[in-house]
Amino acid sequence: MLGISLPGFVGTSCCLSREPFADRVPGFLTYLREERGLQNETLRPYANHLRQFDAYLKHIGLQDIQALSPAVVSGFLTDRSAGLKPSTIRVRCAVLRIFLRYLHREQLIARDLSFIVESPPDYRLAHIPRAITSEDVQLILNVIDRETVLGRRDYAMLLLLVVYGLRAREVAALTLDDLDGRHNRLRIPLRKADHSTAYPLSPLVGSALIGYLKDRRDSTSFRQVFLRVVAPWIPVTHVSVAHRAAHYLHKASSVVHRAGSHTLRHTCVQRLVDAGWSLKQIGDYVGHRSPASTEIYSKVAIDALRELACGDGEEIL
Repeated sequence: MLGISLPGFVGTSCCLSREPFADRVPGFLTYLREERGLQNETLRPYANHLRQFDAYLKHIGLQDIQALSPAVVSGFLTDRSAGLKPSTIRVRCAVLRIFLRYLHREQLIARDLSFIVESPPDYRLAHIPRAITSEDVQLILNVIDRETVLGRRDYAMLLLLVVYGLRAREVAALTLDDLDGRHNRLRIPLRKADHSTAYPLSPLVGSALIGYLKDRRDSTSFRQVFLRVVAPWIPVTHVSVAHRAAHYLHKASSVVHRAGSHTLRHTCVQRLVDAGWSLKQIGDYVGHRSPASTEIYSKVAIDALRELACGDGEEIL
């Protein structure tokens, strides 16, 4: 509402504006941003979990950071993790370990308490990526009303997700300068691990982008490709991209666990696996920071698994 009523108003994220422990440990988020190179989107979980830790300390009446003890840390994890998913608890434990290690490094506590924080068991490759079939993708694209500006915008966003396997953050950050029409290239400059990727611009994606950009408001100074279609005409966020993907997945009655933008990203990778791409090629294509991130897709390489099951296992190994 302030953005509509006050020209030029730019809000700040509530998650990062109220920095936890700002009065006692003022440099922690700066350390994460500058020394560890984390993006603002990655900092949000840190702020959220540490805000819970700060609230717990205030609840038990502990204000002095130097008074932290194993009993206090264990009490927080026990009291404030009830009902959370194992994945959320693992993130909370990881954040707490980094925070406690930083406190010891800065000599704000006498001993390193990070060693007492144990995460719940996490079995790698325990889950199967939540991809959908090509037929389901077509159904989703068909339910988008491309007679409206909203539909043309969403159609272009979903194509970027499923054709290139982009993350929601990368779609939201895409700028007009990243579209190289002269050389038919699409540039993704801000990926994980601070590297960039350039793709050939698919005719289908290029046509969808042109169809949307014809209706994009030129009166705005924003360079981001995707804007809201109602006032205030500001860039969409990665949360909006994920919500729009989930909206069309539900509208097309696609049955998938945790519907969202990553469903289409997983679908892109599944298509590459079926096409016979190596895991290294797939990781480079979708911008995985580590080969370990791509390993899980070996569980859905049906042809390779069938060859292993039907062949001579010792010979293959």
